[in-house]
Amino acid sequence: MISRVVQRLLDLPAPVTRRLTVQRDLRVPMPDGVELLADRWAPRAGGDGLPVALVRTPYGRRGGFGAILARPLAERGFQVLMQSTRGGFGSGGLFDPLRQEREDGLATLDWVVAQPWAGDAVVLVGPSYLGYVQWAAADRLPPQVKAMVPQVTESGLTLEFLREDGLSLETPFGWGVQVAVQERRFAPLRHRSQAKKLQQALNTLPLAQADVVAIGRRSDYLQDVLTRTEHHPRWAEADHRHRVADVAVPVSSVAGWYDIFLPGQLRDYRTLQDAGRRPRLTVGPWTHAGGRDLLRSTGAALREALGFGLAHARGERPPERAPVRLFVMGEEAWRDFASWPPEGYAPQRFHLQAGGALSPDVPAEAAPDRYRYDPADPTPAAGGVRMAPDAGRVDNAALEARADVLTYTTAVLGEDVEVIGDVHAEIWFRSSLRFADVFVRLCDVGPDGRSVNVCDGLTSLRDADEPAAVGVRLWPTAHRFRRGHRIRVQVSSGAFPRYARNPGTGEPHATAVTLRAADQQVHHDPAHPSAIVLPVRDFRR
Repeated sequence: MISRVVQRLLDLPAPVTRRLTVQRDLRVPMPDGVELLADRWAPRAGGDGLPVALVRTPYGRRGGFGAILARPLAERGFQVLMQSTRGGFGSGGLFDPLRQEREDGLATLDWVVAQPWAGDAVVLVGPSYLGYVQWAAADRLPPQVKAMVPQVTESGLTLEFLREDGLSLETPFGWGVQVAVQERRFAPLRHRSQAKKLQQALNTLPLAQADVVAIGRRSDYLQDVLTRTEHHPRWAEADHRHRVADVAVPVSSVAGWYDIFLPGQLRDYRTLQDAGRRPRLTVGPWTHAGGRDLLRSTGAALREALGFGLAHARGERPPERAPVRLFVMGEEAWRDFASWPPEGYAPQRFHLQAGGALSPDVPAEAAPDRYRYDPADPTPAAGGVRMAPDAGRVDNAALEARADVLTYTTAVLGEDVEVIGDVHAEIWFRSSLRFADVFVRLCDVGPDGRSVNVCDGLTSLRDADEPAAVGVRLWPTAHRFRRGHRIRVQVSSGAFPRYARNPGTGEPHATAVTLRAADQQVHHDPAHPSAIVLPVRDFRR
C-alpha cells in the first residue's frame, strides 16, 4: 500500500518490483575510527550488482525518508544506500553542521565501491542538505560515480543567508533548531509547541539568547549563524563553491522559484555551463519544504534519477530533452530553453513614479515618498522564500495595506510581458538613521486587484542617512505578466522574521537590544531614477 501511495503522490512510473529487502544498520568506518550507520534497500531478487543510489542524510533513515527516497528508487532499477551523517540517528561522532561532509562523503564512497554487492555504478541523489553533501565531494569522486541529481540545494549551503548586507534569519535559525530537537522523545508530537518556541526565539532580544529560548541550551551552530558572516573563516570548510567547475560527472539539478537555495543553485549550474559541461536544470514553481511542493519537487528529482541518473549508470544515453526546463509562472506552463539565463531577454527599467505609478518612462520632478519603519513593529514577511507554512505565492493585500510599505503599479498591460532571468532594483533611498534596510518585492496584480508576489530581496545599509542608489538583488524568476494584469513593486524596510529586523543602531544582530524607529525616503525624479530592472522577452525575435 505504501508503495502504491508513494507512486501516485510522486507521479512515478510503474516499478520493476515492489518486493524489497532492507539491511539495517550497516557500519561504515571513517578514517578517524567513527562508524556511520546505513541501511541498504534492494530488490529481494537480483539486487546485487545494480547501480547504487547513495543518499546521505542528517534526518534519519526510517519512516517517511525511507518511503519517499529509498523505496521508489529500489523498486525501479537501483539499490539504495541511505546513510545517517555523523552524530545523528545512531551514527558515531558529533554533528558539526556542514563542516564534516567532504571527508565523510569521500570515505563512504570508498567503502561503497569496495562492497561485493555494489557493482560498478553509483549515482548521488537527494534534496537540500542531502544535495549539499553531493557537492562537498563532487570534485574527487571515484570513477564508479556516474551522475549527480542535487535537488533544492547548492554548494555553499547557508552562506547566502549570512551576507554582510542582509542577514536571512528565519531559515538558518529554524533549521538549526530543527536538527537540535529532531531526536528528542516525542519530537513529532511536539511540533506545534516547538514552532511557538521558535517564534518566541526569533523575537528575543538580544538574539544571542534565542537558542536557549528555542531549544533550552546554547548551540554553537546557532551562535555562528548570528555572529559570523558569509566570509568568516569559520565557514571555510562548509564552502564548496570553488569545487563546482572541476566536477566532471553529469549533473541534473532540480530547483524551485521560491526555494531558499535558488540563487546558489543557479550559480552552480552556470559554473558547470561555463566550464563546458552539459548539465541539466529543472526549475518548478516550488518552495523548499511545503508539503505539496516538496512532493512535487521530489517527484521531479526522482524521475531525473530514474531517467538521467540510471541511464548514465548503465552507460546509456539519457532521454533527450533541452538542457533547461522552466515552469513559467503566469503562463502556468513548462518551457524548454538552451541555457540559463536564456537568450532573447533584455533588461528593461520600470521606473518608480509619483502617485504610486510604475512605467518605463523617466520619472518627472517629484518629492520623495516617505514612510516610517519601526523595528518594534517590523514589516512582516508574507509568503515568498521561506520554510514557513505560507511560503510561496500569496495574496499581498494585508502587507500592502501597511503604512510602512510603498507600492508602485503600472497601468493595465495591453500585451503580455514575459520576464525570465535575474532581477534587480536600484532604489534611491535615504533614512533618518545611518543603519537601515531596503526590501523590494515584485508582484503580479490580476484583474480582480489581487496582488501576488513573484520575487523579492533585501539589502542592508550602513550609511543610509545620505541619499544613494541602493542595489537590491531579487530572486531570479520566470513569470509572464498577462495582458489585463499590472506589474507592481513594493518598497519597504524589512520582511521579518525571514530577514533579521534592523534595529537602527548599528549594533551586531546577536547583541542588539535597543530598537530605533526611522523615517525613510524613496526618491523618484530625473536625478534619482529609482527602478526595477526586469529581463523582458523581445517577442519580435
